[in-house]
Amino acid sequence: MKIYFIPGMGADHRVFTYVRLPEGYEPFYIQWIDPLRRESLGDYAARLLQQIDTTQPFVLAGVSMGGMLCVEIAKLVRPVCTVLISSVPVSAHLPKMYRLAGKLGLDRLVPAALLKFAAIVKHSLLMYPHRDRRLMRQIIRDTDDRFLYWSLRTILEWKNEWVPQPLYHIHGKRDEVLPCRLTTPTHVVKKGGHMIVVSRPETVNAFLGEVLPTLR
Repeated sequence: MKIYFIPGMGADHRVFTYVRLPEGYEPFYIQWIDPLRRESLGDYAARLLQQIDTTQPFVLAGVSMGGMLCVEIAKLVRPVCTVLISSVPVSAHLPKMYRLAGKLGLDRLVPAALLKFAAIVKHSLLMYPHRDRRLMRQIIRDTDDRFLYWSLRTILEWKNEWVPQPLYHIHGKRDEVLPCRLTTPTHVVKKGGHMIVVSRPETVNAFLGEVLPTLR
C-alpha cells in the first residue's frame, strides 16, 4: 500500500530521510507545486490530489503544514487512514497568537531572510546530532521565499473543524511551534520537539510500525 507523505512549510522529502516503513508499505513523496495568488490551503490541497492514485487503497501522512494538507485532501477522497506528525487536525488547535497575527497581516511584515535565520538558529540550538542540524539547515536555505510567505499566510488563515477518521497523530510533548497541550494526539513523544520526524525517527518509526499493520 502506498503512503503519500507531505512535508511541512518550506520543507521537502528530505525531512523523511530517516523514516522506515513496515513491510508492505511503499512511500511516495508529494511534490510542491507553485501556489496560485490568494489560494487557500483547501484549494491547494485539491490540486495536490492529482499526484495521488485514488484507484488503490492509500494512506495520507503529513508533517506540520503537510498534516493540515492531508486533512484537506481527506475531505475530498477516502484514505485508509490519515497520519499527522507534529501537526493539528483542526484550526482551533493553532495557538491564538497565530490567528491574531493572520488577522493583523503581520506575516507580511517579516522578511523571508529573517524567518529562515530564526529557523536555522533554533535547529542549531535544539537539534542533535550534527547530521540532523546540517540536514535542517540545508532544507531551510533551499526554501523558496514566495512559497514560504504563501505557506505562512495560508496557515494563519486556515479554518477547519472537520477531523478525518481514522486518524493517528504523533506529537512532541515539547513542540515549540504547535504546542502539544493545544491539540489531541493519539501518541505523545516525551521531550520531543517539533521536528521529531528528524530528531526522533526511531520513535516515529515505532509509531508507524504499530499503527500501519492494523490497517490491513
